[in-house]
Amino acid sequence: MGHKVIFILAIILTLALSTLAQAEAEMLQTLPEICAVASHARSNCGYPGITREKCQNKGCCFDDKIPGVPWCFYPAVVDEVPLKEECNS
Repeated sequence: MGHKVIFILAIILTLALSTLAQAEAEMLQTLPEICAVASHARSNCGYPGITREKCQNKGCCFDDKIPGVPWCFYPAVVDEVPLKEECNS
């Protein structure tokens, strides 16, 4: 009985993690500006020969248009815009 529960929990955890990875990959596709990293500023996120799908599932950006630079790279850091503070002076 205990093995079945552990097996079911493992399946649920695997599905949850894959769903999160897919959601992050979709976010990268819908927000191209975070993947607009200059070729000289790219930080390698993958390994030679990594596919677009595997790269994006890691939460990274993929662009194979420029030879000699990382094709799978970390997205740009997007700074949050600070909220304006109102003062009563």
